[in-house]
Amino acid sequence: MPQPLPPPDASAPSASPDGWLRRKVIQPALAILRQGLSPNQLALTVALGVSFGLVPLLGVTTLLSSFVALRLRLNVAAMLLVSHLMSPLQLLVMIPLLQWGGRLLSGGHAPQLTLSRLQYYFAHDWAGGLQLLWRAELGALLLWAGLSVPLGLFLYLGLQPVFKRLAARQPAAVSNAQQAEEEIRPE
Repeated sequence: MPQPLPPPDASAPSASPDGWLRRKVIQPALAILRQGLSPNQLALTVALGVSFGLVPLLGVTTLLSSFVALRLRLNVAAMLLVSHLMSPLQLLVMIPLLQWGGRLLSGGHAPQLTLSRLQYYFAHDWAGGLQLLWRAELGALLLWAGLSVPLGLFLYLGLQPVFKRLAARQPAAVSNAQQAEEEIRPE
């Protein structure tokens, strides 16, 4: 005789969007707050992670995020998580930034960056192809630097009240975070 199915587990994750948001966003943020990051530090971590995750140069996201997180005494794992979650968006904005960056630094006189142009250059003139890519990359980095500052400020200022509200629900997290912030602050 077949055994009856066990009753549904009350702790099983719900399939609703609210359950997903709570499990994937709110609970990890609260866990980080419990680890000693203040709401301000967490907002800075997310803002910088988003900005560094959009850098239009492949391979530097991890180095840049880790260095800045260590330097500012932020949670390295949280910043790396946020910056690497931005990878799909980074790939989407990279091509337009490279094209606009090439136009920015060439003053409209250099050839436009296209796939067919790059294929031609690398088949016939390596130096010309590398020069075109170098100019486009440098211009893209300049555009990214100019755009990431307002984006980072917007995210930092916008996320502070959100994380303060979340921390208010966790009294132990706030006292630990404030105590850690006071120890770091010079007198």
